[in-house]
Amino acid sequence: MPTPIEVLLPWLNLAGLAVFAASGVLMAVRRRLDFIAACFFALITATGGGTLRDLLIGAPVFWVQDATPVIICLGVAAAAWAIPIKWWPERALDWFDAAGLAAYAVYGAGKALQYGISPVPAVAAGVITACIGGVIRDITAGVPSILLRQELYVTAALLAATLFVTTTSFGLSAPLPALLASAAGFALRAAAIVWKLTLP
Repeated sequence: MPTPIEVLLPWLNLAGLAVFAASGVLMAVRRRLDFIAACFFALITATGGGTLRDLLIGAPVFWVQDATPVIICLGVAAAAWAIPIKWWPERALDWFDAAGLAAYAVYGAGKALQYGISPVPAVAAGVITACIGGVIRDITAGVPSILLRQELYVTAALLAATLFVTTTSFGLSAPLPALLASAAGFALRAAAIVWKLTLP
């Protein structure tokens, strides 16, 4: 029987896929690109970080083994594309990105732990999973990378991944580590969006 964390982590993966795909589509819409480009942006944003993570931890690349992530990205792309740009809130891209960041930081760290990766590299895997897709999206779109903005971004992913790995290592019952860590990561990123928090 699957453990609670084994049940929860795939849902975090799906949540991260969906919101990162939406952020990719929104970027394409704002650049006035066509629907095929929007699907491409959805795919690279949602799968970029996870692809690098899987290669680094020696896992099969997740979207190559299972078509579900690709189908989700295309479905989200179609749904988001149908919404007129004027209906999107001004900072919708940032909020989608924040939700994806929190979910993927926890999922990436959790998957690394499942593959026998030690805690510190597992945290790094979580950060990579959370951040690389957005970086690829921004570079492809020709806009300044999110990493270059004076707001907390990688720090929020680091908080989520570290809190998840730490609470899991201390034996806190699942799914509390994942819920607490993702909530903390999202809260920090949300605070950075609203109040433009930066490190010294």
